[in-house]
Amino acid sequence: MGLRVLLIEDDETIAEPLAEGLAHFGLTVDHVTTGTEGLRAPYGDVVLLDLGLPDMDGIDVCRGIREVSDVPIVILSARGEEADRVLGLELGADDYLAKPFSVRELVARVRAVTRRTRRSQEVPQGAPMTAPLTAPFAAPVPTPAPAQVHEPGPLAVDRRTRQVWVGECQVPLTPKEFDLLALLTEDPGAVYSRQQILDRVWDPFYEGPTKTLDVHVASLRRKLGHPAWIQTLRGVGFRLAVHTGPDGPA
Repeated sequence: MGLRVLLIEDDETIAEPLAEGLAHFGLTVDHVTTGTEGLRAPYGDVVLLDLGLPDMDGIDVCRGIREVSDVPIVILSARGEEADRVLGLELGADDYLAKPFSVRELVARVRAVTRRTRRSQEVPQGAPMTAPLTAPFAAPVPTPAPAQVHEPGPLAVDRRTRQVWVGECQVPLTPKEFDLLALLTEDPGAVYSRQQILDRVWDPFYEGPTKTLDVHVASLRRKLGHPAWIQTLRGVGFRLAVHTGPDGPA
């Protein structure tokens, strides 16, 4: 694979065999044992992050890395509770793998997140810079939101700079949240099935919990300022609203 991995894990009984197993699959592993070292070390192509670190909570390490880098982060933790998974994903982790796990499964997850990152960085020639969405479609340049309290501003998605605006406000998104929103803006109003989204935004071979998608949709709705921007069709999938009214997107 030729990938360089930063492993942040304090338990040597886990780290040593894990590093050997990853090396067997062609990955180069840099290992540190504390969150402080992890924040200072080169991130490489992907970060494997344990949550139970001796000097700080791994969640804080995840937040610190995401503030300065879009490197893929896979959380490895014995803390498999839903709250921990949700928090890690909302803070920008790309995947969450509960211990114990097989090296083969971890390698598959690493391959998936790095493929997605590389794919999202490839902007097709001739692709429009922005995908603005209002009713009717608005110009791509962000404009001040209308005066009505409940009226959201126009939504603009710039694929080239990976920036999102709602009205005059820039919306900070994690890499996965941006990829999900960018997919929905490819065909505003069209319904994307859950499997289509997982195939395109995650990976055709993704084997993680499907609730990951619901977590990211919920986070996007909150950050965009109105839950109606992304609509759920029960039993089918999701679509992006293209019309706005006094109560928000529709």
